[in-house]
Amino acid sequence: MIPGILSDMERKRRSHEFDFYVLLFFVLAIAGWLWEVALFLFTEHAFINRGVYRGPYLPVYGVGGLLLCFLLRSLRRKPFRVFGISLLLCSALEYLTSFFLERRWGIRWWDYSGHFLNINGRICLVGAVIFGLGGTALVCLFLPFYERLYQRIPKKWRTALCIVLLLAFTADAAYCAMRPNMGEGISSG
Repeated sequence: MIPGILSDMERKRRSHEFDFYVLLFFVLAIAGWLWEVALFLFTEHAFINRGVYRGPYLPVYGVGGLLLCFLLRSLRRKPFRVFGISLLLCSALEYLTSFFLERRWGIRWWDYSGHFLNINGRICLVGAVIFGLGGTALVCLFLPFYERLYQRIPKKWRTALCIVLLLAFTADAAYCAMRPNMGEGISSG
């Protein structure tokens, strides 16, 4: 093999089809929603549909997870490096998302003002550490499992699932662009 040129098998192993990333996005967005709902269930003793959308997903978790997947997959065997980079990247994404949402609708969906080492109430140290741990678990543990599971699902079922999820998400996004999910425990507005 010529140096710098990937074999077909190695290229196939490193690249994935579009549906791989669509499904991964939704797995991570739904996992993020479950995490936040569980967190509020335990701390506030109430079920609260967190986020801007009505559906059971938080796109910031899906986007963050895909970002980590693209950038850190090659560091899978270096968990301390993955932790540090995940901490920084996810904190930056959370800060920018908070900034955008507040500019767009004039309200906040989260506020860490009372937390230790927060920056403008948009991010805080505890959240950053949790994102670092979550990113490490994602890159070093979950992605290899997900890749094996993905290969076991027939292509036609993956495609059908992607179409259903994308249609539902698009309809939800269009609706929530005009009427975002707000209220007690969800946002400050």
